[in-house]
Amino acid sequence: MLLEDLFRRKQKGNLPGANECADRGIMVFDHTGDVIQAEDILRKGGWEVRVMGPPPEIRTGCDLVIEFPLIEELNILRVLENERIIPIGIVPVTGPLLQPVNLFHTKDFGDYIMVRAANMKLTVEKKTGIIVNISGGGCPDVPFLASRMVGRNLNEAPSPRSIGHTLCGYALQLAYEEVQRRCSE
Repeated sequence: MLLEDLFRRKQKGNLPGANECADRGIMVFDHTGDVIQAEDILRKGGWEVRVMGPPPEIRTGCDLVIEFPLIEELNILRVLENERIIPIGIVPVTGPLLQPVNLFHTKDFGDYIMVRAANMKLTVEKKTGIIVNISGGGCPDVPFLASRMVGRNLNEAPSPRSIGHTLCGYALQLAYEEVQRRCSE
């Protein structure tokens, strides 16, 4: 099923398995940079959004989508248009086939925990909070990020977003935040 077909069906109101109570939508973008900028703008605006992997039915060239409160669609679009960031489409989350894919996978190794966000992995010693490994990705800044973070405590290491500038740096930031959340539980 093509992305355009889903948008046409949404407009006609006959999506397969459509649920009138759908309260979340997915914004689809051409470029990952647009997703990152849109996320920043919307969070600063107070909206509860999540960056997720696209469901297979609406996958385009970009490996990320933004899940957002559908009732806020017009307000969100207005804000993004003012910033010249335009999604190529919006799809309501109406059934299991349109559920966005969680970017996080966690593996507990006993003394260590590893979180993978998209293609980046961050491993931390649970007892000390020391970052023991960073791997994945294919971006040129991954070795730099690893050199600045490995061997440091989570609370002392720079955030990947503050020193990285690629999709890999962004994904590592997501893993970093998830590890921090899990280690504080």
